[in-house]
Amino acid sequence: MGTVTIKWIESTLMTGADSNGRPLTIGWSRQRQPEWTGLKPSDLLLLAAASCSTYDVVDILAKQREPLEDLEVICRGEQLTEPPYNFTCIHLHYKAKGAVNSNKLARAIQLSEEKYCSVTNTLKPTVRITSSCEIIE
Repeated sequence: MGTVTIKWIESTLMTGADSNGRPLTIGWSRQRQPEWTGLKPSDLLLLAAASCSTYDVVDILAKQREPLEDLEVICRGEQLTEPPYNFTCIHLHYKAKGAVNSNKLARAIQLSEEKYCSVTNTLKPTVRITSSCEIIE
C-alpha cells in the first residue's frame, strides 16, 4: 500500500511527497507569477498512466531479451470542457528504438493494458484507454 502527502503552500501551490518521501511541486502561485510553477494535477494523472505502462513494457521486453534501446511514451488525454473536467479518453503512443520484434512490443503493451498497469486498469471503467506504437531504427 502506498501513502502520499500533499502540503498546501499558498494560492494553488502545493508540494507533494511520494510514498518514499520524494518531493514534487504541484500547481502555481498567484502571488509569485501567473504561470504554472509545478505540475498540473491533471497532467500527473497522464504521467502516472504513461509511467506505469512504460515500466511494464520495459520489464516484459527485458524478460524476453528484446534489444530495446530507448522507449518514449506520449500520453494524450481528452477531458470534458465543463467541471469536473473528467478524462474521457487517454491515448498512449509508444516509440521504441532498437531491433525489437514488433509483435513482442505489441504484446507487451497489450499485457500492460489488460493485466499489469494498475493506473490504466483503475481508469478503464470510466475512461477509454487506447494505444499505438512504432519502432524507430
